[in-house]
Amino acid sequence: MRLPHSLQARLGLSLGILLTLLWIAAALVTTVTLRHDMDRVFDSALEETAQRLLPLAVVEIVGREDAGVTQQLGVIRAHDEFFTYIVRDRDGRILLQSHAADLAVFPDYDGPGFRQTATHRLFNDDALQGTIRITVAEPLDHRANVARGILLGLGLPLLIVIPVALLAIMFAVRAGFKSLRRFRNSLDARNAQDLSQVSADDLPSEIGPLAVTLNTLLERLREAFEAERSFAANAAHELRTPLAGAIAQAQRLRTETTDAAAATRATEIEETLKRLTRRTERLMQLARAEGGRLHSDHELDLRLAVRIVIEDMQRGEHAPGITLDLPGAPVLSSLDPDALGILCRNLVENAIRHGSDNCPVDVILTPDGELIVANDGAVVPQDHLARLTERFQRGDPWRDGSGLGLFIVAAIAKRTGSVLTLASPRPGAENGFEARIALPQSAARADAV
Repeated sequence: MRLPHSLQARLGLSLGILLTLLWIAAALVTTVTLRHDMDRVFDSALEETAQRLLPLAVVEIVGREDAGVTQQLGVIRAHDEFFTYIVRDRDGRILLQSHAADLAVFPDYDGPGFRQTATHRLFNDDALQGTIRITVAEPLDHRANVARGILLGLGLPLLIVIPVALLAIMFAVRAGFKSLRRFRNSLDARNAQDLSQVSADDLPSEIGPLAVTLNTLLERLREAFEAERSFAANAAHELRTPLAGAIAQAQRLRTETTDAAAATRATEIEETLKRLTRRTERLMQLARAEGGRLHSDHELDLRLAVRIVIEDMQRGEHAPGITLDLPGAPVLSSLDPDALGILCRNLVENAIRHGSDNCPVDVILTPDGELIVANDGAVVPQDHLARLTERFQRGDPWRDGSGLGLFIVAAIAKRTGSVLTLASPRPGAENGFEARIALPQSAARADAV
C-alpha cells in the first residue's frame, strides 16, 4: 500500500485505520465475553428451573392415586416456551411433561448435570434416590438468536459511529495543521528577494525548530547577498579608478607625442580601455542583477530615479538624443533605486546605440508604473528579436556593445516579477524598436487598480 504524500492525509488515514481496528477488536472481544457470560446465565437459569420444578413434581407425583400415569400440563395463556421439561421414573416412563415438550429431543437419562445435543442444551437432576428424574431442555437456536441480537446491537452503532469518528479525525487533523498551512502559504507568497524572518509563533513544538533553522538560513542568505552586493560595488569602484587612470595616460600620451603612429596607437589604447570600462560596468551590473537584492525595504517614487538617470545621460554625450516624459503624480514601488537605474540606463544606451542617429530616444514612465523606451531605426527580425534577451546577443554585430544590456534588463525583470516586452517595429510606426517593462507597484496602488 502506497501512502499519500500529504502528512495530513497520512496522519488522518493512520488514525482512522487504527481507531477502526481497535473498535472492531473491542467489539469482537466484547461479543466473545458477552457470549461466555450469556451461556453462564442461561445454564444457571436452566439449572435453577430444574431445581425449582423437581420438588413440585415430586409432591405432585407422590400424591397421585394412579402410579405411572403421564400427565401433561395445560396451557393457561399462549406464550413462547423456551424451556421444556419432562419428569421420568427409574424405568424411563414419562410422569410429567411441559405442554410444548418434544420427547424426541430428550435423550436417555444418564445422570445429573449438563448435556448438549446437536439442537438443545439440557440439564438432568433427580430426587428420591433417583426414582424421579427431571430433564430441562433449551433450544440452542434460542441462545444463537440472543447472541445475534447482541452482536447487531454492538455492530449497528459502529456503522454510524465509525464514519462520524473518521470525519471528526479528519477535521481535527486539518485544524491541527492550520498553523502549518499558514506557514506554508506565507512562504509561497514570498518572492525570491524576500529574505525576512518567518513568523513561527504558533507552530507546533515539533515544527518550531524547522522554522528556526529556516530563519537562520534566510539570515545567512541575506548576509551573503549583502556581501555580494558590497563586493560588486567595491569591485566596480576599484576597477573604475585604475581604468580611468590608464585612459588618462593614453590621452596624455596622444597629446604629447609628435609621432602620428604613436598617436594612433594611443587612440586605439584609449578606445580599448573605454570598452573595457563599459564591459566591466556591465559585468558588475550583471552580478548585481543576478545576485543582489532588488527590492528595498521602503517604497520610493520611480520618477526620481528615472529623472536622475536620464539627466545624468543628457549631461554627457547623449544630450540631444533623449526625451523624457514623466507623470505628474508619484509612482511608488519597492524596486531598489540602483536596480531601476541599471535597468533604465541599459535600455536607453541600447536604444541610442542601435537606433537612428537623427531621431531622439523616447523615455516614458506611465502613471501605472510602466517604463517605455522607444527609438527609430531598422526593424529587428522577429526570430532575432526573441533572442535579444539572451547572454551576449547584440542587435547589430557591427556596432560597439557587450551583448549584455537587454540580458541584464531581463534578469532584473525576472527577479522582480516585472514583465518585459520587446516590439519591432514600435507600435504605430513602420520601423523602430520599443522596450516596455511593467515595474512592480506599491500594494496600495495595485489594490486600487
